Amino acid sequence: MAAGWSPFETMATRRPATQINARQKVLLANLQACGDEMSGQQLHRSLEPEQAMGLATVYRNLRQLQQRGLVRCRHLPNGEALYAPLERDRHHLTCVDCGKTQVLDHCPIHDLEVPEDGRKGFDLLFHTLEFFGLCSDCRERQQSPS
Repeated sequence: MAAGWSPFETMATRRPATQINARQKVLLANLQACGDEMSGQQLHRSLEPEQAMGLATVYRNLRQLQQRGLVRCRHLPNGEALYAPLERDRHHLTCVDCGKTQVLDHCPIHDLEVPEDGRKGFDLLFHTLEFFGLCSDCRERQQSPS
């Protein structure tokens, strides 16, 4: 992706805010206020009583926000999905044993550009990057004799 590229400029021209319903606005506001990734269950628990919606409704609206390019989702090795607003361009190292994650300080592919002919008609909106391995604690535990 080209330097200075922003998914929000692209998304703003294609999916106006009027397409976001009241529930999606509540979920997006809660994600933005959190400052970290949240599971659907955490997000569901964080809702104020007047904002209450069922867990299935939370997940359905998160999926729609993701399809609109406003929310990103990453899956932990245990299968749990974590959501965050797309503008938080974070990438992670994740331990496949304990699930511990570490945010990368810099995205090594941020300035990568996909040539027009390699896009096969796709308009690129955003990317995700996650490396999987063993954290130092799990590696030491596996190497120590039992």
